[in-house]
Amino acid sequence: MTRLRTPPARRGVGGVLRLSPVPPFDFDLSASIFAGGDPGIRFYADGAFRQALRIGDRLVLVTVTPEGTVDRPGVRVGLQPGPVPSGLLDGAGREVTRLFNLDLDLKPFERAVQGDPVMVYLSRQLRGLKPPRTATVFEALVDSITEQQISLAAAHSMERRLVRTFGDILRLGAMTYHAFPTPERLAGASPGELRACGLSGKKAEYIKSIAHGVRDGSLDLEHHPPGRETGAIVRELTAIRGVGTWTAELTALRGLSRLDAIPADDLGIRRVISRYYSRSTRIDGLEARRIAEAWGSWRGLAAYYLIVAEHKGITLPEPDTRE
Repeated sequence: MTRLRTPPARRGVGGVLRLSPVPPFDFDLSASIFAGGDPGIRFYADGAFRQALRIGDRLVLVTVTPEGTVDRPGVRVGLQPGPVPSGLLDGAGREVTRLFNLDLDLKPFERAVQGDPVMVYLSRQLRGLKPPRTATVFEALVDSITEQQISLAAAHSMERRLVRTFGDILRLGAMTYHAFPTPERLAGASPGELRACGLSGKKAEYIKSIAHGVRDGSLDLEHHPPGRETGAIVRELTAIRGVGTWTAELTALRGLSRLDAIPADDLGIRRVISRYYSRSTRIDGLEARRIAEAWGSWRGLAAYYLIVAEHKGITLPEPDTRE
């Protein structure tokens, strides 16, 4: 997958930064996945995305809004509270670039799927869609463990409770914002406190153990050489207690933006692949992987396009049966 350097940035007045994402980029389409989220954690509404982020040793509210067009995109990044030193503004630019994959070039993906009529159609309907990333791999792994073998609605409820219970707090006016918990905070939580967020005893045990490892330095989740193959990262993650292949693939996709990773055993991914490629015939993980081979090193991104297409209610055009 093609990545360029961090998008060029221009500092404005009053703690504002302007970034120039690699085109094409549709901010509204890419941020819409966060619509309906928890306003105190991460939220998108009325053209603005807001999230409390830890940048260096400070907790700030980042507000991101779009500028320009899909082919000449820009985003405006504002920080609160002020005053905002230049180093903090630069750090926010790096974090927003990561969260929205602003440095990802989608054009090679569009070329790679030219032989797949379904993906060609969907990529045109969703032009400029970039997949989000978590702020850290630790966050992606904790979320993926939380989502093991339960519905997304139940998992998201647990994730919100974890953040609200253990995340650092930022108060701005009448609003209270919560950042994702640090490994130190989750390592210090009792099993009972974690279970009170809805986690099973085993999941609470796995998350606490991982947090201990990150805090103590025996587990490094964040640093992977750019040239390391995704398969090697998945194998490394599955060596962690409580982490199977599905969890590792989902973590690699969300936390490291390894867009060749596809958690093909995921029921939701199998559902959307079957909807668009098998006319709703149920498929297993092996068949999902077979279909995904056509997407090459863009398997994970293509699967994400299918998920968003279903969420947006996009249907394929009826085939032309005329002679």
